[in-house]
Amino acid sequence: MTEENKKKLRGFAGIVAKQVEPLNDIEKFKEDFKDRELKILLNAKDGKWAALLIIDHGKVYVEGLKNKPKENIKKKNAGWDGLLETKTETFVELLTGDSVSMGSIIAKILTFRLKIRGIKNVLVLLDLFKYD
Repeated sequence: MTEENKKKLRGFAGIVAKQVEPLNDIEKFKEDFKDRELKILLNAKDGKWAALLIIDHGKVYVEGLKNKPKENIKKKNAGWDGLLETKTETFVELLTGDSVSMGSIIAKILTFRLKIRGIKNVLVLLDLFKYD
């Protein structure tokens, strides 16, 4: 990703990029994901921007997408393999919380606070946060 594209990241996409792009410097991450291509859309539905997290053969980067109109974030237009959608507050809780567990995620799904499509692909997010 060029410096020009990094400057264009706004809102939620910029926050996600700051969280995941340091993974590009970790050799273990590069080795573990060298054979994977995956796109996960993280949409903070109360914000203006969604983050398309792209894992491409051991590299990870983020693209920002406007989430209005809704067609911008549809699967056929954005090309995502998995979708995680919730309010910004819940994303912050998930990204910064040390006590995130599968049980707490399931509770959020059951109470309709969290929407997931392509759950197998979205679960890769749990693997991303195991690296130091």
